[in-house]
This record gives sequence, structure tokens and C-alpha cells, in this order.
Amino acid sequence: MLIIGAGMAGLVAAARARELGAEPVVFEKGDRPGGSMLLSSGVVWRFRSLEDFRAECPGGDPALQSQVIERLDESLEWLESLGAPVVESKTGNPRTIGKRFDTRGLTDALARGVQLSHGLLPGTETGSEGPLVLATGGFPVRLARERRLLLRANRWSEGEGLDLARERGGATAGDLDEFYGRAMPAPPAEIEEWDFVRLSQLYGRFAEVAAESGEERFDREPSWSETDLVQAIARWPGGRAWYRVHKDKLNERVRERTVGGMIEAARAAGAVVREDPPYISVLVQASVTQTLGGVRIDERARVLDENGAPIEGLYAAGADAGDISTGGYSSGLAAALVFGRIAAEEALG
Repeated sequence: MLIIGAGMAGLVAAARARELGAEPVVFEKGDRPGGSMLLSSGVVWRFRSLEDFRAECPGGDPALQSQVIERLDESLEWLESLGAPVVESKTGNPRTIGKRFDTRGLTDALARGVQLSHGLLPGTETGSEGPLVLATGGFPVRLARERRLLLRANRWSEGEGLDLARERGGATAGDLDEFYGRAMPAPPAEIEEWDFVRLSQLYGRFAEVAAESGEERFDREPSWSETDLVQAIARWPGGRAWYRVHKDKLNERVRERTVGGMIEAARAAGAVVREDPPYISVLVQASVTQTLGGVRIDERARVLDENGAPIEGLYAAGADAGDISTGGYSSGLAAALVFGRIAAEEALG
């Protein structure tokens, strides 16, 4: 059994395969395991019901969404059984159920005993012996480059999984232009990958938001995740916007952070911050964390062709799989966990 990618989905598939008696080989393009999961907040969550999931992500495949709802809780317990350290047992969001893990400890727990191979994967052009699981993290690097947005993900997820699936006749699912991301301090701010969570400017609901040129404005209340706001900013020139905040809003809280604290973190990173009492404005740019379109799969994580038939021996999980969060936002880590386990079980079943 071969797995391409040592992020959340790939490591989950490998760990589950080892439990089932296999000795999978995981090929990793980057210089470390953990993928973009290692750079995240570590919160793995689901909506409280399928109805809620459908309301938040109306374009997604109900069969795939059902698997996340039905299998996440047992999968979280499985992670803990492997020794993954839990930081918080709640998400802090009344809409969701899940847990927050220490991402380094989670990576270590999943990678324990897994055979990692860095370098090129032989035989992927024409096929390989045994089942193959695609878990390369989607194509955020490619999308950010093409749309001239910031990258808020690992530096090597260019879309090899999507390309390989297509070469073997796999279909795509969802909107390949749709992504999840955050508004980040715009250049000249300097952002290291370990600052992705800390420097996210997640207070659009408390701000007046306008394009850098001032010609476009976001004139409605953003969704709770603000993904719709980031998508709108990405369509503006340069993918940039001003967040203009009244001083009375600086103490408003978004989870454990305040609006004022997020602004000061941006300032310290070198962001353009303007004082116009009683307002303060921060120049932000849209970033890409996870692509939402990708390979078409079924509820058994099997890659499907244009006719909906499974391609023998080919599976996909994590951000390589599309059509789960279409039209909204849901936990990419949850989908990676659920379908990484399913991929291993189906491949070895």
C-alpha cells in the first residue's frame, strides 16, 4: 500500500493501515511530516447535525458529509488512543463539536512507526502495484500563485494528487476556484508559517471592509467563519482590502483574542496600519489555506471516473478530495481524519 502525502490524511491512513496489519509506505514531497495540519490551530470539529452541515455547505455531497457527521466522534477517540495530546475538549463554538489537539504531538502520534520516504514516487505515471491513497493536500500553492494571493498552507501542495487522479481517469468535484482562507496582514508584513494562526485578522464582522482602491465594499454581515468575506476580497484588485475598526470595537473578542490584539500583532509584523481617530485601519490580503474542489470520491474514499464508477485501487482523502465543503466552510482536518481512516480500511478490506 502506497500513500502520497504525510499530512493529516496521509498519516491517518498510514496509522490505520498499520493497525490492520499492513506496512504502508508514505511518500512525502516536503521536508517534514504534518503538512498544513502542523501549522493549524489543531481544532478538529463537525457540525452538530447533517442538517446544519447542509445549511452551511449546501453544495457539498450529502453522502460525504454524512460520513463526517457519523464517524468523527469515534475517530477523535481513536486519535486519543494513539497518544495524540488534547489541548481542549471543546471547540469554543456553539455550532460545532470537536477537540483541539497539539499539532506537534498529533503529528508525532500519527507518524510513530510509519515508514516515510522523501523523494519521487516511482511508477505513478503508469500505475503502481497495490492500492494507492492520494493525500497530497490539494493545490493551495498553485491556486495562490495563479490568483496572486498569500499562501497560508505548507509550501509544497501544488496539486500532484489531483493531477495523478486525472491522469488515471478520475473526475473532479466541487468548484476548483473555491477555497478556505483567512485575511492576513498584507505585505510589507512578514509572516512566517508558524504565525499563520496568530496573525489571522479574524474580525471582519467588527470592521468596515473596502477594497484597497476604495471602489468595492463588503456591505453585508459576513458569515461566522468569514470565509465568504475572504472570498470576496480575493476577487478585488490584488486581493487586498482595508479593515477599518472603530475604537469601541477593539475589546471585542473572537475566541481567545481581542480585535485590538489582532491589530497589534499585525502592526508588529510590519503591516500597514493607519490611525484616523476614532478609527484604526489595517491593510489585509486574502490567503489560501485549503482548496475545496478536488478529486471526486464516494463515501468509501474511492476515486470515481466521469461516469461515477470507482477506479480500481485508487483512493483520495484530505484536501485532495473535493465536494465536501462546497459553498461554505467545514473542518478540513475532520474530513482528513474520517476519510483517511476510510481509505485505509477500504484499500485493505
